[in-house]
Amino acid sequence: MTTTSDPVPSAPTPSMSAAPPVPSAPYGPGRGPRWARPALYGLLLAVGLAYLYNLSASGYANSFYSAAVQAGSQSWKALFFGSLDSANAITVDKPPAALWPMALSVRLFGLNSWAILAPQVLMALVTAAVLDAAVRRRFGPVAGLIAVAVFALTPVAALMFRFNNPDALLALLMTVTVWCVLRALERGRTRWLLWAGAAVGFAFLTKTLQAFLILPPLTVLYAVCAPVPVRKRLGQLALSALVMIVTGGWWVAVVELMPASSRPYVGGSQSNSFLELTFGYNGLGRINGEETGSVGGGGGGRGGGGWGETGIGRMFDSEVGGQIAWLLPAALILLAAGLWLTRRAARTDSARAAFVAWGGALVMTAAVFSFMAGIFHQYYTVALAPYVAALVAMGATVLWEERGAWGPRAVLAAAVLVTAGWAYVLLGRTPDYLPWLRWAVLAAGAAGALGLLAAGRFGGRGLVLAAVGLGWAAALAGPAAYTATTLNSGHQGSIVTAGPSAGFGMGGPGEPGGDGGRRGGGTQQPPGQFPGRSPGQGQQGGGTGGLPTPPGGTGTGTGPGTATGPGTGKGSAPGGSPGFGEGMRGGGGGGMGGLLNGASVDAEAKALLTEDADDHTWAAAAIGAQNAASYQLATGEPVMSIGGFNGSDPSPTLDRFKKYVAEGRIHYFVAGGGMGGGMGGSGAASRISSWVTENFTEVTVGNATFYDLTQPTG
Repeated sequence: MTTTSDPVPSAPTPSMSAAPPVPSAPYGPGRGPRWARPALYGLLLAVGLAYLYNLSASGYANSFYSAAVQAGSQSWKALFFGSLDSANAITVDKPPAALWPMALSVRLFGLNSWAILAPQVLMALVTAAVLDAAVRRRFGPVAGLIAVAVFALTPVAALMFRFNNPDALLALLMTVTVWCVLRALERGRTRWLLWAGAAVGFAFLTKTLQAFLILPPLTVLYAVCAPVPVRKRLGQLALSALVMIVTGGWWVAVVELMPASSRPYVGGSQSNSFLELTFGYNGLGRINGEETGSVGGGGGGRGGGGWGETGIGRMFDSEVGGQIAWLLPAALILLAAGLWLTRRAARTDSARAAFVAWGGALVMTAAVFSFMAGIFHQYYTVALAPYVAALVAMGATVLWEERGAWGPRAVLAAAVLVTAGWAYVLLGRTPDYLPWLRWAVLAAGAAGALGLLAAGRFGGRGLVLAAVGLGWAAALAGPAAYTATTLNSGHQGSIVTAGPSAGFGMGGPGEPGGDGGRRGGGTQQPPGQFPGRSPGQGQQGGGTGGLPTPPGGTGTGTGPGTATGPGTGKGSAPGGSPGFGEGMRGGGGGGMGGLLNGASVDAEAKALLTEDADDHTWAAAAIGAQNAASYQLATGEPVMSIGGFNGSDPSPTLDRFKKYVAEGRIHYFVAGGGMGGGMGGSGAASRISSWVTENFTEVTVGNATFYDLTQPTG
C-alpha cells in the first residue's frame, strides 16, 4: 500500500502485505507535509467556534448536574463526593469525576451557563485532537482531518459536548484509551499501556462500568499483536490493570471506608453503598433491567418496553438513528474492507491493529447498547462517535490508496451509495425538515458512486475530484444539517436529543412537551412507552397520566396544574407518590412532576426561601433531585433532595428527617416533586410527604406551595 500524502522519504509507509516486526509511524510528531498542522489547527478552531455558538441557550442544561456543580463550587467536600447540595445530604447517582472540571470552572468564573458548559466544549477539542493524532500517525494527515470532521459533524457529539452530562468526558477518555493502546502496540512500550489503564480508571470515576466496555477487544488485541514476547505482554497487561484499579479505586475506597455519618448518602443506591450503585442500578441493572429504585421498565426484548425495543436494530431505529447512525453502515463496511486488505499482514501490523482497536470498541459498545434492557437514553451513543469517525477516515483512506484495483474502488463506491441511501431514510423520518435535502443527498451519492467507479478507468483529475466531492457531500450533508440544528437550539432536562425530533416529547404525540423536542431542544420521551402507559397518553393536571404507580399507593397527585402550568404539588395518600405527575411550570417537557425536569422558580418563591436561610442548614427540602435542583440554582442556598434523582432512595429516612426538623435544620418543604417510589424503592419520600402535610402549615406563594417546617399545625 502506498500513501496519497507525501511522507518524509526517510520514513516510508510500511506495506500492508509485509509489515516490519516493529511498525514505523511515518506521520509522528514533526513529520508529514507542512500544510497538515495549520489545517488541523484551523479545523479545531472552526469546531471550537461552532460548538461555543449559542452555548448559553441551554441555560443550566441538566439542572441535576448543575446543582451538583454549584454545590462543588461552594464546598470542597461536596466537590469531592459529588454532592447535590453544599450541605452534603446526598450525591448524584454517578461518581464525581465529570463534575470536577465544571465545578472548578464555576469557582473561577461564577455560576453561569458558560462556566458550566465551556469545559465540555474544551473536551470536544481535546477528543478531536487525540482522534487526529491516533489516525494520522498511521494513515496520514488527510485521514486525521477526515476523522475530526466526521466526529464534529455527528449530531449527538454536537449535543453532548455542549451539555453537562458525564458522557462527554467518558467519550474523551475512551478515545485516549484507544490511542494509548495503539501507541503501546507500536514498540511494546509499557508506559503507554499504563497510561491506557489510567485513562480507563479515570473513566470509571466518570460513568462506572461503561468504561470497561472496550477492555475485552483491546486486551485481546494487545495480548496477540504486541511486538514483544508473550510473557512480557501478559506482565504489561497485569501492570496496566493494576494502574486502572488504583486510578479508579482510590475514590471508591475512601467512600466505602469512611463512616456513613461523615459523608453524604450515595445517591442511586438503596443501602448507601457505592459498590451497590456500581454493580446494581448503574451496572448489571442497566443490562438486565432490574434497577431497584428506577422509574420503571426494562427493554423487554423484541416486544419493547420502558426504554425502547432492544435488538440488533436499535442503533438504527427512529429514536437513535438520527443521533449516531448516519455513517454507521459505512463504518462497518470500511471496517470489513480494512480487515480484508490487511488479512495477510504480519502479526504486528499497525494498520490492522488500528482497525481491530477502533472496530472492536465500536462493535462491543454498540452491542451492549443494543441489547441492554435497563435505562437507555439516545445520547449514550456519543460514546460511538469517535469510533465511527476513526473507522470512516481509515477505511476511506486505505481504499482510496488502493483505487487502482477494481475491488477497493467498488467497495468505496458501495459505501458512498449505502451512506446516501441510509441518509435518505433518516431524513425521511422528519419529512417536514428540509424536505429537499434527502433527494439532493441521494442524487449526490449516486453520482459520486458512479464517478468513483469510473475514475479508475478514465483517470481524469476533474472526474476524480468531482466524484470525491460528491461522495463526501452525500455522506456529511445529513448529519451536518442535524448538527447545525442542534447547535442552534437550547437543550434542557434529563433526556435530550440532537437535531429535529423524530419521536415525541414527554407529553406524547401532540401533547404538551412535544414541541420542545421538535425544535431539537427540550426533553424527549424515553424510547417506546413507560410501562402501563398507552401511546399518546399525556399528562394534564394532577395524577400519574398512566405512569407506573409506586408500590403501596395510588401515586396520584392533587395539583390542578397542567403539563405546562404550575400545580399545587400537594401530596397523595400515605404510601403513594406525592406530587408525581403534577405539572411543574417551566419543566420544558410535559412534566413528569419534576422527575425529569425541574420547576420554574418565581421571584416570590425565591424571596421566601432565601429569607432567614442562613439560620438553617437547608433552605428547603424537595422530593426528587431535579425539583430540588431548581430551587437551589435559583436561590443559591442548599436544598435537600429527598430520595435522590428518582425520589426513591431511603435518604433521609422519616426518623432522620424528623430529627432534622426538630433541630431546625430545614426551613421549608417543597410540595410536589419526583416519584418517591420506583421499582422496589424505599418509599421514604412518600412517608415524609404525608407526615409534613399532616403536621405543618401550608404556605402558598404565587403558584407554588410550601410547608413551613418551623410552624407545626399542632
